[in-house]
Amino acid sequence: MYAGLIELPWWGYIVLTLVLTHISIAAVTIYLHRHQAHRALDLSPLPSHFFRFWLWLTTGMVTKEWAAIHRKHHAKCETIDDPHSPQILGIKPVLWTGVFFYVKESRNFETMTHYGHGTPDDWLERHVYTPLHKLGVALMLTLNVIFFGPLIGLGIWIVQMIWIPFWAAGVINGIGHYWGYRNFAAADASTNIFPLGILIGGEELHNNHHTFASSAKLSNRWYEFDIGWFYIRALEIVRLAKVKKVAPVPKFDLARPTIDLDLLQAVITHRYDVLAKYLKGLHHLATEEFIRLSLGANERRLMKKLLGKEEQGLHETHHAQLTGLLGQSERLARVYAMRKDLEALWSRSAATHEQLVSQLEAWILRAEQCGIRQMEEFSFRLRTYAV
Repeated sequence: MYAGLIELPWWGYIVLTLVLTHISIAAVTIYLHRHQAHRALDLSPLPSHFFRFWLWLTTGMVTKEWAAIHRKHHAKCETIDDPHSPQILGIKPVLWTGVFFYVKESRNFETMTHYGHGTPDDWLERHVYTPLHKLGVALMLTLNVIFFGPLIGLGIWIVQMIWIPFWAAGVINGIGHYWGYRNFAAADASTNIFPLGILIGGEELHNNHHTFASSAKLSNRWYEFDIGWFYIRALEIVRLAKVKKVAPVPKFDLARPTIDLDLLQAVITHRYDVLAKYLKGLHHLATEEFIRLSLGANERRLMKKLLGKEEQGLHETHHAQLTGLLGQSERLARVYAMRKDLEALWSRSAATHEQLVSQLEAWILRAEQCGIRQMEEFSFRLRTYAV
């Protein structure tokens, strides 16, 4: 039986498969996601075309389709128009059959027209990569069989074919909007699956990405690692890439005795970090109130989850449960209501700077005088933000 041109020990085939699939992951996160969909970095023609060619071989994905579907996901996130939200469609369908939602949306002419702008439109794209997208994966299968034999070659090819659909279309689009930890109170349900973004190229840090969608770097905390960012920096060092934007890093100084325009600008600039810290204090207060109200463990988990969500996005049943809880705790009700006033500072586009500074000063004074320890601590932290 033909064994192929290359023979490796059993573990060698495993390592080779992991390397090949990791290159595909890197191509998706660097080229399709950060470069094409969000324009967070520029790539020189060499890596740009290599990634495009590699994805043609190993996935058959069309750049315009991927970028358009992902942009629509951000624009319509967690709504019925979101192509693949587990909050709408359910976690199991998105996790296990997420690729079918991708294929369905790729046939939506309106999506391609409205969201697919700015993607490659050269001769190769028009005559090879788009019309002959299935030829690439067929060529990959042929090469695998030639080099590794029919049995092993076919096995490696199958893994390559399911790798991106499962990890990207399934895990990221599914678990990344359903389970995990959140650094920021993004308006959607995005989560960070794991702090070490290696297996899926840094896409594990999905809440960070949805908070700062145009950032080329997905890691945000000191304990998080984004291997995709490592590759981008390596490309930048050899002048094959240029980073256009990264997420702002919160800066702090001594607490300001007076509220001024600089503090307002700092609070607005770092609003996602501000809101995340606010919700952390809210949850600490909720823990104290849950003990006082003798709530059970399941009810505590549900209520903590509801306290972190936007009120208008709650299901009718959940809205009634949250209203009932706030009716039993004056302290929780006050802190929950003040969150809306805080968020209004960066959503009132018609207000002047003087008006917003005055509103921020009034909000901080209310927080410091409300008699709730968590609010007093938060208001002090708020005074320390710097531009």
